Amino acid sequence: MAQEQQEVVELFVRAGSDGVSIGNCPFSQRLFMVLWLKGVTFNVTTIDLKKKPLILNDLAPGTLPPFLLFGTEVKTDTNKIEEFLEEYFCSPRCPKLAARNPESNSAGLDVFAKFSAYIKNPNLSMNATLEKGLLKALKALNEYFMTPLPYEIDENCAEEVTESNRRFLDGDELTLADCNLLPKLHIVKVASKKYRNFEIPQEFTGVWRYLTNAYAREEFSNTCPADYEIEYAYASVAKQLK
Repeated sequence: MAQEQQEVVELFVRAGSDGVSIGNCPFSQRLFMVLWLKGVTFNVTTIDLKKKPLILNDLAPGTLPPFLLFGTEVKTDTNKIEEFLEEYFCSPRCPKLAARNPESNSAGLDVFAKFSAYIKNPNLSMNATLEKGLLKALKALNEYFMTPLPYEIDENCAEEVTESNRRFLDGDELTLADCNLLPKLHIVKVASKKYRNFEIPQEFTGVWRYLTNAYAREEFSNTCPADYEIEYAYASVAKQLK
């Protein structure tokens, strides 16, 4: 535990197909990762939306998970929850998670939008074009991973650094930017393979280095829904090509 904590912290997330396990929701996983990385003592409660539990109406009527119970206060906006956690659980008691480089916050943000258009499209004649759009977005993300960040360039070193080897978006430690991107990138990887037989090209070595390093971290791998939960969630979303 990173600090002496007084308030009870409970994260409510979307339940999976069995009504108990963690379901497919990148926003839920994003906050789950932030809390874990902060070293906060917290509980996670899954909400089965098919049963419309009373706790949902009692705590956050009209709201869908994720939401956060902090003491007696309910917080429902994902971005605002993230901001609150970064400000309240701050240095030196807890690690600062904000990215140092602003570009890290926007890198790869269009990948999920391109994926969504690709997976939801039922028109066979449009499939190749939409796949190219997804590939273009992944290529741009890969280029970001391969480009050295300012901290990787030593002005006093005679040897020029031409390629980055960092583990994550903003360096060798996970940041808020990763908590936002990784859950979505994982969905892209799983759902695209299942419903379009599309895989992230192996030539995108920066993206694969990123994913490999992320899966090795328990804050990410242990907060991921099972692959079948992603496949289940997209079974009605992924349109059959005609």
